[in-house]
Amino acid sequence: MKVNELLTQIKNNNINPIYLVLGKEDYLINEIKKHFVELIPEEERTMNFASYDMESQNIATAVGDAESLPFFGEKRLVVVNNPYFLTGERSKSTLDHDIDSFIEYVNHPVDSTVMVIMAPYGKLDSRKKVTKQLKNNAEVIDLTKLDDRAIQSYVANNIKSNGYTVEGDALQELLGKVSNDLSSAMNELPKLFLYCQKDKVITKDSIDSLVAKSLDQNVFDLIDYVMKKDSKNAIDLYRNLIVEDQEPLQINAVLLSQFRLLLQVNVLSRKGYSQGNIAEKLKVHPFRVKLAMQNVRKYQFSSLRDAYLGLVDVEEKLKSTPESPELLFQMFTLKFVDNQIG
Repeated sequence: MKVNELLTQIKNNNINPIYLVLGKEDYLINEIKKHFVELIPEEERTMNFASYDMESQNIATAVGDAESLPFFGEKRLVVVNNPYFLTGERSKSTLDHDIDSFIEYVNHPVDSTVMVIMAPYGKLDSRKKVTKQLKNNAEVIDLTKLDDRAIQSYVANNIKSNGYTVEGDALQELLGKVSNDLSSAMNELPKLFLYCQKDKVITKDSIDSLVAKSLDQNVFDLIDYVMKKDSKNAIDLYRNLIVEDQEPLQINAVLLSQFRLLLQVNVLSRKGYSQGNIAEKLKVHPFRVKLAMQNVRKYQFSSLRDAYLGLVDVEEKLKSTPESPELLFQMFTLKFVDNQIG
């Protein structure tokens, strides 16, 4: 089920007893939670709404609550957060969850209770009995499959619903700056609305003025400078990122991740893999693959490999020496340029 379908269903009070919300899209997760909570009249929420965290509370407690009848109301809402036992992930929690009672409830839910399982994970372990039973009996909202078009549509609809229009390619500019992250885009809209309130038109200039590039976008620029052997701009941008309180290890980790992706995309695209196939095979966001495919044609495999290995060396020194991160990056850049020229 798509998010808009779910919100319409909630609005029409056409509710199923169990929902599974899968994915890490914070903005949509919060929107979904808000709409479910609004099902319960405000004066009844103290008695008929409860939220449980599986990292610290046993699922049996949530099940017991779900089995109770509403107190002076029509519906009870039970939200189950972080159900790590549906995944193959390890948890620091030492709780011995009563999974059998949960499976029994999933197979025989109480009609007057709405149970919403919020699973902020990329995927669940489908081999587990509890996961299979839940998927068979719950209405599943999969936020992991949001594509570029869906994200663009959601942001555009929000702009329109607030009485604004967006100029030309300004929407693409906004999504590009936030690496096509829906939550980040939605967080930027309030200040754009305020800035553009006179004409009610969001322009590319307003986005350039107000919306800072994400670290990923800055790293793509950094990669481009390195690969073009533009040492000055590469070093200046790296220094600016440090001034903006980006951690050197984090910058280097993102650089390594992007170079690794470029190398993988280079190999797979030459083997005939499509953008969607590459994203699925590498288990990365399709937008990252899209950007990588746009850029990888400009670079030679040997140059990408040399840059990647150079950054591995930088990471080792960042972790083991007191040398200045800026100096280490400057030395890496100059060495890379020298090797490419030589």
